[in-house]
Amino acid sequence: MARFRDVLKNKNFLFLWLGQVISNFGDRLNQMALVALVYQRNPGSEIALAKLISFTIIPVFLIGPIAGVWVDRLNKKNIMVISDILRGLLVLSIPLFISINQILLVYLVIFIIFSISRFFIPSKMAIIPDLVSKDKLLVANTLQDTTHMIGNVVGLVVAGIIVNIRCIGAIGGFYIDAATFFVSAILIAMIAKKEFVKGVRDDLMTTKMALEKSIRKSILAEVKDGLKYLATYNDMHFIIYVFFLLMAGIGTISCVIIVFIQDAFSTSTRDLGLMAMFLVAGLFLGTLFYGRFCQRIQKRRAISFSFFASGIFIILFTIFVNHYPNLFMAGFLAGMLGMAVSPIMASTNTLTHETIPEAARGRTFSSLEAVIHLAFLIFMFLAAYIARYVDRLWILIIVGAVFSICGIVGSFVELKADATHRS
Repeated sequence: MARFRDVLKNKNFLFLWLGQVISNFGDRLNQMALVALVYQRNPGSEIALAKLISFTIIPVFLIGPIAGVWVDRLNKKNIMVISDILRGLLVLSIPLFISINQILLVYLVIFIIFSISRFFIPSKMAIIPDLVSKDKLLVANTLQDTTHMIGNVVGLVVAGIIVNIRCIGAIGGFYIDAATFFVSAILIAMIAKKEFVKGVRDDLMTTKMALEKSIRKSILAEVKDGLKYLATYNDMHFIIYVFFLLMAGIGTISCVIIVFIQDAFSTSTRDLGLMAMFLVAGLFLGTLFYGRFCQRIQKRRAISFSFFASGIFIILFTIFVNHYPNLFMAGFLAGMLGMAVSPIMASTNTLTHETIPEAARGRTFSSLEAVIHLAFLIFMFLAAYIARYVDRLWILIIVGAVFSICGIVGSFVELKADATHRS
């Protein structure tokens, strides 16, 4: 059975992993600074938050599927390095636009940053199976998830406080975020496996040839290939269902729960950062536990149980925060929610890696992201609109109930499938 230290002995994977830990720490500073900016201008407005978040999601549909095609053609390491450098430079421009009160330009920069991320993310996902052996893939995906979690735990607890410190504030958060992108680029550039050491000139030539070919053969045809892979494999149907349900729930909760916590504790980012810290700490611990001790559990069964438990903790968190806004109890329940959710991402990413052939990973991951983020975007705006007329308490409880019911149904379906298989 593979262990975390076995995967971390692989220097190439270690460089990728460390780069993302550092980069995600900066992202959380960026995120909290933007939330504070919205709160100052439109306190208590889910719609204002939804508009901000939409600038991070729309590139998934406009850029993502096309980016996946290029990821399959070009050197993935070079794509990630160039993406990090460009994103770092763009983040440096945000404080300038804030200082001259050009918020629309801030949103435009956010849109461009996340458009570039559409090239980075499928490259990262597609390169992992080439960096580690198949028997270590689940552990590698588990560690990759901790990339977000470690950076999030440290970033969120610090970010909520930093944006209230005059000498640093939101502006300092953006500068730190830019620096983390540059550090990530350096670490990824240190990946030195033969099949990834390819010059930029080679990539430019490949790009030129690919562009000429795409003029003759519409690039949309290759985007359709990515969607075709999603429809071809039975396991992908299950993966789409899981991601769609998860992202629909997260989209529904995203803006509502931010305002819910702000109202309960009467702060803009401090207590929100603490709650997020407990949530991500739970995600981290749950992922460690799952990757270390639960590798033999059937992935579909683990996902169903995770949905059931997640729904229960969403309901408990909502009720306690609404009636007893105690930071310790709310933090504990947020951590338990994180632990309950953690197996879903590691299991579904591993199922996807096991299902899709190497040559189509980039476009498949991009197409998959487009499908599941559509659920996030639709349900985010729907919930933000409904929150005008329905108490936020009931919106969160309904999401929890839906998660738990889907988990129970999924467990029964798996038990029935096992019984049919045995007979």
